Amino acid sequence: MYHPQVPGEPTQTTTSLVETATGAIQSFRPIKQIHQHLCAFHFYGYDMTRQVQAHHFCAHQNEEMRQCLIYDTPEADAKLIGLEYIISENLFLTLPDEEKPLWHSHLYEVKSGVLFMPRVPGPIERQDLEKVCKTYGKTIHFWQIDKGDNLPLGLPQLMMTLTRDGQLDDELARDVEKRFGVSFEKEREKRADMAGPTHGIHPLANGGGKGLITKLRELHCNRTDPSFASSQL
Repeated sequence: MYHPQVPGEPTQTTTSLVETATGAIQSFRPIKQIHQHLCAFHFYGYDMTRQVQAHHFCAHQNEEMRQCLIYDTPEADAKLIGLEYIISENLFLTLPDEEKPLWHSHLYEVKSGVLFMPRVPGPIERQDLEKVCKTYGKTIHFWQIDKGDNLPLGLPQLMMTLTRDGQLDDELARDVEKRFGVSFEKEREKRADMAGPTHGIHPLANGGGKGLITKLRELHCNRTDPSFASSQL
């Protein structure tokens, strides 16, 4: 399991006191909308061998979209490593074709048992996973913890997820099963009757069957004309 130590001085007492004060005064409404924890696995869009645990802390925007903060663990010192947007099949089908490859399906993750809600009773978990099974997600990771980076270095990377048997690293799977007391095989059996997207998994999803990587390219930077800006004052 990857869990790099962040460099820097320990948090000072004065900082903790300020945090206590702001925590009592401010509302944190967006954060308080988070209502569920999903555990799954992601791999880099260009390299399936680089797989990481992904702990999603999610809030609904509405019935057809939720947004998730992704951490490397569910612990208090967890690293915020990425973001995922999850949308319904209906919304996915409205996306331009050039956008669709950036999104991945959740059908295999759910039905195979490797996507689960830690410590949530089975009947409650099932109600939500029956919905997740039909959705698509777009995930960006900012922190490459699998490389041992102790700070978020490099370019943001598009992440993908599992779509068939034999892709998940066995050691990573066993570690998660042991830590959370789950059996992916038993969950697979329970979810055998779950249904995926009504129209099937779109052929352009999941990278369209190809690897995708983020690249940085130098371009001319458009700047506001100083004379135009001064004329607006």
